Amino acid sequence: MKPIRLMAGFFTVGIWTLLSRVLGFVRDILIAAYLGTGPVAEAFLVAFSLPNLFRRFFAEGAFNMAFVPMFSKKVEAGTDAQRFAQDAFVGLAFVLTLFTVVGIIFMPVLVTMMASGFYGDQRFDLAVEYGRIAFPYILFISLAALLSGVLNATGRFVAAAAAPVLLNVVFILAIVLSTLTGRAPTDTVAMQVGDSLALAVPLAGIVQMALVWWAAALAGYPLRLRRPKLTPELKRLAIIAAPAALAGGVVQINLLVGRQVASFFDGAVAWLNYADRLYQLPLGVVGIAVGVVLLPDLSRRLRAGDEAGGKDAFNRACEISLALTIPAAIALMVIPLPLVSVLYERGAFTSDDTAATAIAVAIYGLGLPAFVLQKALQPLFFAREDTKRPFYYALVALVLNAALAIGLSPVIGFTAAAVGTTLTGWATVILLWRGSRQMGGAAQFDDRFRRRIWRIILAALGMGVILVMTSTIMTPFFGIARLRYVALALLVLIGIVAYFGLGQILGAFKLDEFRRAMRRSG
Repeated sequence: MKPIRLMAGFFTVGIWTLLSRVLGFVRDILIAAYLGTGPVAEAFLVAFSLPNLFRRFFAEGAFNMAFVPMFSKKVEAGTDAQRFAQDAFVGLAFVLTLFTVVGIIFMPVLVTMMASGFYGDQRFDLAVEYGRIAFPYILFISLAALLSGVLNATGRFVAAAAAPVLLNVVFILAIVLSTLTGRAPTDTVAMQVGDSLALAVPLAGIVQMALVWWAAALAGYPLRLRRPKLTPELKRLAIIAAPAALAGGVVQINLLVGRQVASFFDGAVAWLNYADRLYQLPLGVVGIAVGVVLLPDLSRRLRAGDEAGGKDAFNRACEISLALTIPAAIALMVIPLPLVSVLYERGAFTSDDTAATAIAVAIYGLGLPAFVLQKALQPLFFAREDTKRPFYYALVALVLNAALAIGLSPVIGFTAAAVGTTLTGWATVILLWRGSRQMGGAAQFDDRFRRRIWRIILAALGMGVILVMTSTIMTPFFGIARLRYVALALLVLIGIVAYFGLGQILGAFKLDEFRRAMRRSG
């Protein structure tokens, strides 16, 4: 894949992810308006996080990181990639069906592990009920992730990137249909919306799986259910995936630690969730796009012995991801209050909720470049089928995160969870970078990256100063209902123009590069 095609792949995935995240904001705005940060909101958010937690453990985190390089090499070599994908599909379906049944039975245990602070009040019983309804999502979305891996490895990014859009469409429809009575937000309406959202979770998983299954079938990989069998290749896949699964498990334990800390502070689970959604927008648009496109590309290049091409792909991935996420991080740190206020503050979401969520947004913003760099550094290991070292690094991160989140919570309250996540993100980047130095070749930063990175930082800092000055002048407009959306849109537009203008002047990037990549992604 040539550099311009690689960037086009990033933009293809990024644009669809951007649409998904925008619809995700619409979804979260509706959830915040009708559920606020009350017991129904916290119960649903914990219930929905359970299948997502194990989804990252089984599918996107562990299984796909082992499956995609193996499958990509089979595609490149012209060996029996279809049979390998079929066996993996059936094996994953069998394991996850059993796991789903066990999870539904032991849901009270899972909720306790996720949010023991709920125990003994309304939130616990509600989270168990919602969790049992939502948990089958893990089966459908994990199979969808494998099918997406097949598509991505063959250079077909659109369907896999578009599938998450359907999740948010289903959620939005569920909220709208459950509130057609037009009543103001009350406890009764909140329960009604919560019930509808819980039912929407597995339905959204089915819809996403159907889309990518259809796309994979059109691409020549019509995977079907049949009796599972343990082939030598699946055994090798399991051996490679095991350390990645353990690493994924450690990452999810970090999330559990954060949830546990937050569950002891009323409203904190919801505050952190809404803050998470804001920083996940740039992370999803850029970081996920880089990870999705870079892993199969590196795997093919390494098989072909193209170290120079692998180095260029890695450098361009880091360059484009940091060029887009460093300014986003600065924006999250300097204008979190206007962002949260305009996007969420209405109905059941109060000004106190805005203040608490904004603090978490600023802390997460500090860690955003680290979260994105992880997405670029991890493929260096996984493309070489090295899943052990990322596991060791994840163990170090686990200890650090637990020490920070638990140790700081008596001092700084719920924000300890966000501080732990951010500092652990940077520690993980340092570990991955030091580990990658031993690889040589593709893992080295080239002259172009070193020349541009400091210019990117300067352009982002200049934009930050302009945003602070502009937001201060525009503060009165954020409190006017009819003007607040226009004011925020104008503030964001000023930031974008300032950053890209400064970046062009300083030589941080060339705008033609973005335009060419976007044309190729169309």
